[in-house]
Amino acid sequence: MIRVLIADDHPVVRQGLRTFLGIQDDIDVVGEADDGTSAVTLAESLKPDIVLMDLKMPGADGLTALTELRARGVQARVLVLTSLTERGHVLPAVQAGAAGYLYKDVDPQALVQAIRAVHDGHVLFAPDAAEAMLSAEPAGDDRGVAALTEREREVLVHIARGRSNREIARALVVSEKTVKTHVSNLLMKLGVQDRTQAALYAVRHGLAGD
Repeated sequence: MIRVLIADDHPVVRQGLRTFLGIQDDIDVVGEADDGTSAVTLAESLKPDIVLMDLKMPGADGLTALTELRARGVQARVLVLTSLTERGHVLPAVQAGAAGYLYKDVDPQALVQAIRAVHDGHVLFAPDAAEAMLSAEPAGDDRGVAALTEREREVLVHIARGRSNREIARALVVSEKTVKTHVSNLLMKLGVQDRTQAALYAVRHGLAGD
């Protein structure tokens, strides 16, 4: 079961999400938070796999909560689900640790698929959010790419295609532990914080493949 925590300040939204997600065979809504502070507290105590995080909430907003979750070492992957359409919100959310970014007009079934994908280690963005990320991220240079080994470059291509560590291990016929080591090394060499930023780096440098 995928354990999900819903963080949104609107009771109607929380109830709607809980009702819809509750009928999925593989999803269990373990809690609801109405602001960023309670989202962090509940994420620590309930240990969900996924936090559905609104950005605009009273008190501590979603971005603050994202930053605090990372600072506290909470392992839950955060999927932003917001009505804020301004592109300037996307990059800060990703830099704070979001593994995905969707808007509240997303098709319900697409949201379920997104939760499953993020849970499996993928990164997922609404098209507009992905475009905003690519236009906001500086292109940088190729020194980081040049420092990668051939195998690290292969792993980066798979990350850019949205593959999880398990899928990469299967494709390269190596262990997941080996893949994790390669991921850690390439993140350090590229100077990025997580696989989301690594994927965007790969796209910007034409390494995503076909």
